[in-house]
Amino acid sequence: MTNLGQRPAIAELRARVARIETADRTPRAFLPFGVDAVDDKLPGGGLSLGALHEIAGGAAGVIDAAAAALFAAGILARIEGSVLWCMTRPDLFAPALAQAGLDPDRVIYVDAGDETSVLACFEEGLRHGGLCGVVAEVARLSMTASRRLQLAAESSGTIGIALRRWRRMAEAADFGQPTASTTRWRVTNVPSSPLPVPGVGRHRWFVELIRSRAGESADFLLEACDAKGHLAIPADLADGSVASQAWPTRAAS
Repeated sequence: MTNLGQRPAIAELRARVARIETADRTPRAFLPFGVDAVDDKLPGGGLSLGALHEIAGGAAGVIDAAAAALFAAGILARIEGSVLWCMTRPDLFAPALAQAGLDPDRVIYVDAGDETSVLACFEEGLRHGGLCGVVAEVARLSMTASRRLQLAAESSGTIGIALRRWRRMAEAADFGQPTASTTRWRVTNVPSSPLPVPGVGRHRWFVELIRSRAGESADFLLEACDAKGHLAIPADLADGSVASQAWPTRAAS
């Protein structure tokens, strides 16, 4: 038999955990995605600014890594100000960022020699306080490093995004290790929206919220970022006619 008081009790417990975790800290602002199904799963109704978040692609290498980068770009497109993007491989395609709403003229690119340098630039950028967001492309992220980055983000109110990229699939196992990140996401490409005529429709992503501090994990089938950085529920899912869980096997493979 279902305990009718269980859900309110769980909700209250999550609220208490959130209050404990944010005690003696500057109140955070939140950036909604503008999609109720996603925002309802996030404490505060959106992504916490002044916090560290992790984003990775699914299993299909370069294709899904690009989707993860565009997901990050769409987030930053909806925040005013300059963006610091730190990397070890100068392969970022600026016109693609523009398609996700992030004007390349807003982006300051740092081509660091190795991941140690990337993490150092990441932390300094977060502590600076004059940026709207900082992205760092890293394969590995230790608990110690993530705690420093989380504290740096909290001190300035700047959103930090660790974009997890790896050259070998063996490195992908590190993505499952605990970190201090506020949220952890995985983005996988799936077939695009159908069109009434031959052609390619708006890209679709299977987006997994793997971890949310004081919140729940969840997954969503979404249309990719538009030219203003906004996601959307596909029209054929809006009325519940197609199951949104059509792609979990594909994403996890």
